[in-house]
Amino acid sequence: MKATDRHKLIDRIKIIEGLTDDERSALLGLLREHKSYGLVWEDKPEAVEERLREELPILQEVKDRALISENPDAPNHILIEGDNLEALTTLAYTHEGKIDVIYIDPPYNTGNKDFIYNDSYVDSEDSYRHSKWLSFMSRRLKIAKKLLSDRGVIFISIDDNEQANLKLLCDEVFKVSNFLGVLIIKTATDNNPSQINVEHEYMLCYCKNKDIQGNWKRQSQAAKLLISFGEELLDKGLSLEEAQKELRKWIKTNKFSLPQIAHYNNIDKKGIYSSSSNSSNPHPGGYTYDILHPKTHLPCPKPKNGWRWPEETFLEYDKAEEIEWGKDHTTQPHVKKRLESATEYLRTMIYEDNRGTTKALADIFSGEKRFDNPKPLTVLSKIIDFVSNKCSIILDFFAGSGTTLHAVMQLNAEDGGKRQCILCTNNENKICDNVTYERNKRVINGYTKPNGEHVEGLHDNNLRYYKTDFISRTRTMKNMHKLVALATDMLCIKENLYTEQKRMNGVRTHHQIFRYFDDGNKQMLIIYREEYIEEIVGIIEKMDIKNPMRVYVFSPSEDPATLLFESVEDKVRLTALPAAIYNVYKRILPKKRDKVIFVENEKENNETESIGGQFGKGGEK
Repeated sequence: MKATDRHKLIDRIKIIEGLTDDERSALLGLLREHKSYGLVWEDKPEAVEERLREELPILQEVKDRALISENPDAPNHILIEGDNLEALTTLAYTHEGKIDVIYIDPPYNTGNKDFIYNDSYVDSEDSYRHSKWLSFMSRRLKIAKKLLSDRGVIFISIDDNEQANLKLLCDEVFKVSNFLGVLIIKTATDNNPSQINVEHEYMLCYCKNKDIQGNWKRQSQAAKLLISFGEELLDKGLSLEEAQKELRKWIKTNKFSLPQIAHYNNIDKKGIYSSSSNSSNPHPGGYTYDILHPKTHLPCPKPKNGWRWPEETFLEYDKAEEIEWGKDHTTQPHVKKRLESATEYLRTMIYEDNRGTTKALADIFSGEKRFDNPKPLTVLSKIIDFVSNKCSIILDFFAGSGTTLHAVMQLNAEDGGKRQCILCTNNENKICDNVTYERNKRVINGYTKPNGEHVEGLHDNNLRYYKTDFISRTRTMKNMHKLVALATDMLCIKENLYTEQKRMNGVRTHHQIFRYFDDGNKQMLIIYREEYIEEIVGIIEKMDIKNPMRVYVFSPSEDPATLLFESVEDKVRLTALPAAIYNVYKRILPKKRDKVIFVENEKENNETESIGGQFGKGGEK
């Protein structure tokens, strides 16, 4: 239909009689639809999504599984047991816009019963096999996008079964303009090919906003290896001539492990360098002056385009011993290029023999094989190293064996970072209990390999274990109080603050009225009973608070009793609960079928009865 004809028909529908408002709206919507290029599939309902129409997910900590380091600055890592759609919904409240790196390894939908949908395996005969997978992935990727920070990136492992569909789906969710590339992960060769040996998988990469992505480069692993060897040579007390000889011998022996940096084959008292950087200017318009050789005191040959620096700069480099001179004035001097400056970029081809990864995981479990085909630790460490900074938050909501957390902790140990990692997985076949949690528990505490070799633990890490739980979506006063009470663990995650105090400025806390958290750097107060606000404000008035304290206040409305906090407004940052949670979930959850019920005078249970002035005698001791 031509655009002019469509507009005429739209105008006619607007005035035609005999149509209800809903019918008129539906017809106008159909006419205004525009066909566009993209992926089309039949959306298939998912049981977990249907549950979320009636119930709100929350997180509850399993405290006896917490692993807490003696280091007060240890990063807090999180493991969530539950369906990842439920877990992602809770993270939409605690971490919206905060995740810097997402890595996931979803089911590949091979047709060999590797993908479960609504408690049933999807096999190759299922006529809705691809629609189910796309429905499943679409719901999760849309939330994942909300979690990414402005510079956030997501990596998704996949193979040929769904690679083409995933690319089109991600183009739609993250936009084609934010596609960064595809990594080819070369793996062990398929031993039973029919026509072609398949020896690779893919890793698709998208970002939140390509326009503000920085450069991904890092000091190369080969450079780190060579620098380490150079430090060993200098520590031995060798003369520079002896060290030079040993260095070049070592480089020759290990040249295949040192791609692109084998020319860093010189050493002085500062370390390893290359003298390949010329002091002449590569383009016309350089500086012209005489450079005198330090031995002969005669001018060195002037380059055709002049020197690259002004004379003052050259003399500063020479004074800092960053110039390498030739044997006499007949040669031009060169600038020492330090190995520390050697960087590399993430390359599209990555080789990792995945046969070794299964054994490496079995070693953690004293030789017992608990998981097939875990992701390579070295590959994930490399990727996270390229795209994260030392304080990044990393998420994996298809956690599997927990390789992502292991990689994050190992990388922190190498560079002194404080990266945090969040894992989400269900507990099908006890995978969360016996593999994901147990693996990282051993990595933190240390373990012994089958050959008797002890591997020291990565002790400077905290791991906190959570399970998803639910409360009704019906907005009664009782349910709202319950939501706020049960959301405390989520608030701790949101604020990254877990140190609870039994007293606030000398006054006992009371779990039914308020709880107070203070780790020495920041503070959080959660008020569950609005009728006690004035007494709590009186406590805050007497406190010396340098930075405003986050205060979560129960309120049946959007207003966190702002007027009652006027006397301490410079000491607090107020948030009304459960409104803040409802508002986030409203953007994430499927629509509820029944109507919202709000009962103003609903009788509360015994937990919300009057407790008394200064919070009675039943407070925390």
